[in-house]
Amino acid sequence: MPTVMHDKLQTIEARLLQAAGASAKEAAIIARHSVAANLAGHDSHGVIQIPIYIDRIKRGHIVPGAKFEVVRETPTTLVVDGHWGFGYVVSERVMEMVIEKAKKQGVAAATVYHQSHVGRLTDYPLMASAAGLIGMMTADSGRTAKNVAPFGGRLNRLGTNPICIAMPSNLEAPLYIDIATSAVAGGKISVAVARGQRIPEGWIIDKDGNPTTDPNDLARGGAQLALGGSEGHKGYGLSVMVEILSGILTGLGFGHDPSGKHNDGCFMAAFNVAAFRPLEDFKREVTEFAQYLKATPTAKGFTEVFYPGEIEYRKTQQKKKEGIFVEDATWDKLKALAAEYKVAAELGLQ
Repeated sequence: MPTVMHDKLQTIEARLLQAAGASAKEAAIIARHSVAANLAGHDSHGVIQIPIYIDRIKRGHIVPGAKFEVVRETPTTLVVDGHWGFGYVVSERVMEMVIEKAKKQGVAAATVYHQSHVGRLTDYPLMASAAGLIGMMTADSGRTAKNVAPFGGRLNRLGTNPICIAMPSNLEAPLYIDIATSAVAGGKISVAVARGQRIPEGWIIDKDGNPTTDPNDLARGGAQLALGGSEGHKGYGLSVMVEILSGILTGLGFGHDPSGKHNDGCFMAAFNVAAFRPLEDFKREVTEFAQYLKATPTAKGFTEVFYPGEIEYRKTQQKKKEGIFVEDATWDKLKALAAEYKVAAELGLQ
């Protein structure tokens, strides 16, 4: 169970992706996003995904160097077909275009389809907030395999359907929210399986609709639950809206088809704060608001109040110094891929 420094892990990931067919630029973008997820403490979207991406390249589900096609465009909108390219690469480029449109027009939005996994949504709205805009993104996998049951149901009908919103501020750590509308992201179940760990009750149900703490029950016909526990109708309702924005508005549709390619449909939007009020005034007040929240007296069992996004920032600073833990199951897959592509010695993965 090694602990690897983030720059070394990024080098390993990029080299393996290149060996599998990605260009140097594509591999660098993917590795940057992936390691950022590990650094923030979201291992479900980190290095554990790299062997999955390489397998999808081999099966033709991901196309390195894919065409980037703007299908429809207005001064404030974009529709993009990623032609099964790397989601990280496609979505980063789309968000750049949305930001430029919003700077000129005040607001802008885009839909994207036919792209692979986009990873953790955080990185894309943060591009907007860093540029002085409010950024938003939702994602859904269209008519492919789904793992989440509607509130009150026991069969999978929905994706984990994340949503992210990021705000510009003067805070040291960026202020944003990035949540799955299921109880947890699907990758967290995979991490638990890889590490041989139990999961909390309330994450999934088994094939008969019973609560379970065995993460393997998901692959045995179980389903993930919506965010909210006994009030799961709230997460369920939010998930439905995300699926409409990211699945139906993009034209991908809805439904559960395990045989289909993983296909992240995304809705992105950016709002130019300066179109509504002076940017610096807004950033100052967002900063003051976060500080006001942090000054709240703590409840029993808590030592500090955090604003959204602060914990991830602190974890990132800590793990940059201490390194990233990689479970044996994932490390062994990386070593096997390094041996397959004859780069084990180069990467120190003998």
